[in-house]
Amino acid sequence: MKTATTPSRAVLLACSFAFIIVQLDVTIVNVALPRMGRDLGASVGDLQWVVDAYTLGFAVFLLSAGVLGDKFGSRRVFLAGFWLFTLASLACAAATGAVMLNLARAVQGIGAALLVPSSLAILNAAYAHDKAQLAKAVGWWTAAGGVSIAIGPVLGAVLLELAGWRSIFWVNIPLCLAGGWLTLRTVPAAAGKDPGRAFDMPGQLLAVVALTAFIGAVIEVHALGWTHAVVQGGLALAAAAFAVFLLVEERSKAPMLPLALFRSAGFSGAVAFGVLVNFAYYGVIFVLSFYLQSVRGYTALAAGVMFLPLTGTFIFSNIASGRVSARTGLRTPMIVGGLIGAGGYALLGLFGISDHAGFWAMLPGLALIPAGMGLAVPAMTTSILSSVGTGQAGTASAVLNTARQVGGALGVAVYGSMVASVYPGAAMSGLRIALAISAVLLLAAAGIAWQCVGRAGRVGRVSEA
Repeated sequence: MKTATTPSRAVLLACSFAFIIVQLDVTIVNVALPRMGRDLGASVGDLQWVVDAYTLGFAVFLLSAGVLGDKFGSRRVFLAGFWLFTLASLACAAATGAVMLNLARAVQGIGAALLVPSSLAILNAAYAHDKAQLAKAVGWWTAAGGVSIAIGPVLGAVLLELAGWRSIFWVNIPLCLAGGWLTLRTVPAAAGKDPGRAFDMPGQLLAVVALTAFIGAVIEVHALGWTHAVVQGGLALAAAAFAVFLLVEERSKAPMLPLALFRSAGFSGAVAFGVLVNFAYYGVIFVLSFYLQSVRGYTALAAGVMFLPLTGTFIFSNIASGRVSARTGLRTPMIVGGLIGAGGYALLGLFGISDHAGFWAMLPGLALIPAGMGLAVPAMTTSILSSVGTGQAGTASAVLNTARQVGGALGVAVYGSMVASVYPGAAMSGLRIALAISAVLLLAAAGIAWQCVGRAGRVGRVSEA
């Protein structure tokens, strides 16, 4: 007879395949962009959208994907995500022009949006009997994504040399098929299903409009600047659509986003924590890459190697987070992770950024930032799942991931503006300011964890394993 934990571990493996695929396509494409541009005759703007179209599709449809999973079943939506990602990857590999490639990348992003909230909802159902084991499972799930982020640029470079840029999309096919097969074999058909849940079409449409306008405007800041009519118009449309969205959801009998969720201190605190963490991390990643290559003159390969500590230590701290959460509760790893991350940003700004500072001067900061985040993020995710019932797990995880995507996009835009200068000294000053702001934001995140997560009842402490 199988033990109670054996099926759960098989479910964890299936869900981890999904997060590996989603995170891999965030990083693996970047190294191939110049080759794509030459083969497809694409402009720099076209190549920017090879990355941004995926981000946009992912961020915009996360909320809808979470609601679909709660209504029709997380397993069904999860499988749909695998199949859609497979078809979109085939279309990317077969693209004959930049427009076709970018459209396929947007569909890939939608497939990724279907995968992430449903995978967390499936984990929540599989480990509903033991929240300590859930915390550990989320740690392993996050670590799987960390592995793919770390190996993405290296794997992309190898595939590019051996088989050309189209191979970076072909590699998704066996991963998706394996994940789909495991899901069919291990995940119960009724996982996370709430057939009585109504589908709030006005809310869905307003959310898509607001997120598309906001993310699209923020993406265009790099090329057009904050004062351009397209950027300001997009931000204005996003604000108007979001305001109407809140009114509609407040009055709806069956809202896509129950605003009552935010009355939970654990839920709202974890969402705010996620926004601050992503704002700091993705903003710094962007400007640090600019600094290393445009200011310090490192090659793309050398810069990629220097980034390895910034991704590699995620894996170990993600796994440690689940164990710490199981023993101490969720608040401790969030607070300690925030403080460690703040220290990393501060060290990098004080000692790692200068005309002569090399890899070893940057290493302490580069290692501490992901160590802190890796400790905090699984606990943050578990606090979201623990604050709602299984019937709302998809929606809750979608809210968290949407908020994190918005925070990351805004961080890139704000910090990018700080270093957008042809003068190395000005760019260096902008990076130092960005790192100082990030340290303050992580301290604020630790304070939020202290105040909110501890007040959230069962969210504040996980039962012992």
